[in-house]
Amino acid sequence: MTDDIVASVVRQWQAVNPGLDTGPMELIGRINRCAALLQQAEDAPLRAAGLTRAEFDLLGAVRRTDRELTPGELARETFSSGAAVTKRLRALQERGLMDRRGDERDRRVAHVRLTEEGRALVDRLLPEQLAYERAVLSGLDDERRGELSSRLSELLVQLEGRLGGTRR
Repeated sequence: MTDDIVASVVRQWQAVNPGLDTGPMELIGRINRCAALLQQAEDAPLRAAGLTRAEFDLLGAVRRTDRELTPGELARETFSSGAAVTKRLRALQERGLMDRRGDERDRRVAHVRLTEEGRALVDRLLPEQLAYERAVLSGLDDERRGELSSRLSELLVQLEGRLGGTRR
């Protein structure tokens, strides 16, 4: 296997400072580089449908919970800020994919649901998106994908415990 870009950076640091422990950089650098490349790929099925990943995450959150959600609940479900959720909800409403209704008891609260068009879009796009993601990961066999997923889950649980951000 050839060196990746992180290996090159690590070699440069070790040449400048041979006693430096670059272990954390090797792991976090690779995770960050993978994330950047995956974001550059831009989820072809979503892009073809005119959606961003963040917009699809909102649609998917309502679909998978199978109930109306408040914007605050959507923010927690998608790890987004309230302002970002509001902006995305407005765009999805304008496209006729989501609908918002006021709460009868508290006018400050809104309830968000998918329209029939939004539900159909999620149900059509999710299998396409999963097939796309499967193709992106096709260089890893099932065993390696499972092991990588398990190890990343361990890291995520540790980071959520130390740095916050755990789901409720």
